Amino acid sequence: MEIKVLGPGCKKCHELEREVRKTLEEIGVDADVEKVEDMEKIMQYSILMTPGLVINGKVKVFGRVPSRKDIARWIKEEMK
Repeated sequence: MEIKVLGPGCKKCHELEREVRKTLEEIGVDADVEKVEDMEKIMQYSILMTPGLVINGKVKVFGRVPSRKDIARWIKEEMK
């Protein structure tokens, strides 16, 4: 599983990365988590605001930090 946190390094971007890592630990899932800070790469995902969360190539959310419950649900959906 590949997870990307999109954001130039703002407070919410760091918070989203922390929440993703904590969620993975809580649910016992191993995944590659990449922090993408390059604006050209971020723009390829057509998100309007950062932070953004991409799981297995699919944009799940942008512009906010979702709850761990939502993050866990999206991760589990991508495992099916």
